[in-house]
Amino acid sequence: MTSEGTKHGPKRNKGFDATHDLIVTAAASLISQKGVDALSMAAVARAVGINRTTLYYHFDDREALLAAVKSWSSEQLGRGFSPQAPQRDRIDHITRFVLENAEVIKLWLDDFISTGNIRERYPHWDELIDGMANKPGTPDDDVIDPEVYCTILLTAAFIAPRVYHQSVRPDLSPEAVIEKFRHEHQRTLRRDGVSSE
Repeated sequence: MTSEGTKHGPKRNKGFDATHDLIVTAAASLISQKGVDALSMAAVARAVGINRTTLYYHFDDREALLAAVKSWSSEQLGRGFSPQAPQRDRIDHITRFVLENAEVIKLWLDDFISTGNIRERYPHWDELIDGMANKPGTPDDDVIDPEVYCTILLTAAFIAPRVYHQSVRPDLSPEAVIEKFRHEHQRTLRRDGVSSE
């Protein structure tokens, strides 16, 4: 089996890639709508409009498909930490993804909090740590521990929007929640001297 979760070797062509991506996003959508227990190879094949033989050509089994969904969600979340995008857009992207894909996030969080090296599950970890250095001249008693700080930030980014929207303020629209979280994240980063935006 290859790292793509198929037994048929590397991806073949553009049509293969497009179908592969469509399968993964359809699986993620099904998980978001009905939960991971409702995911089946037959349901994904129906959602995509392909036969199960084609689906099995892309993924050996349900576990391989789940692994691809986790990888896809990591890529989506990783976009929220791309230094090329403005901070505002990055914060909004993560909050929106968490709100729109709550069940996928639950699946991804199981891996995120599991034992082992976080760098294997979250390839942007070291970049995030490097970006949290204090400004020169910060007093020693006020220096941020970047690993602890980043753990807190990620936990807040991946869990808090869902808790807030479902339990604290279910009356708010997702856009209002996104705006509130952007404001608080930016305020916290400015207060802690790790952002000037």
